[in-house]
Amino acid sequence: MNAPLDWKTRLAVTYTDGGQPQEISPIDSFTPSFSFATEVCHSLQGTHLGMIFSPDSISFSMTVKAIGDIAARLTALAISRKRFTVTLQEKVGNDWSFAKIVLTDCIITSATPTAATISGAPSATFSGVSLQASSEDNSGAMSSFGAING
Repeated sequence: MNAPLDWKTRLAVTYTDGGQPQEISPIDSFTPSFSFATEVCHSLQGTHLGMIFSPDSISFSMTVKAIGDIAARLTALAISRKRFTVTLQEKVGNDWSFAKIVLTDCIITSATPTAATISGAPSATFSGVSLQASSEDNSGAMSSFGAING
């Protein structure tokens, strides 16, 4: 019988502003998306002759509670169109598949706050794009993806 997992890992999203590391936490959800667009090339003489590769694309969305200064700090990054780095890393424990995921040269492209209600805290969802991503799994294996790598 396997030992039960001890879910003590907490993900932190950090960015660098003016050379100073900043942490934004807590993040309710973070969803990166990596697109490897490929189209199969056909002709009148045959099918599946080759492939056409489109540029890779990296996008993400993150949702935060609109309390404290978390949403304001992210909104300031969006309005100033300032590039930043997002780092997801395990804070405590080793029960997550990755040791670290880094998205570099990020820009927030949209911010969508929810309506304030009588109960519960409002939230805000920020969407953006990144020029490069890299990851490190728990075994130390690194991988990179994006425009900077080619």
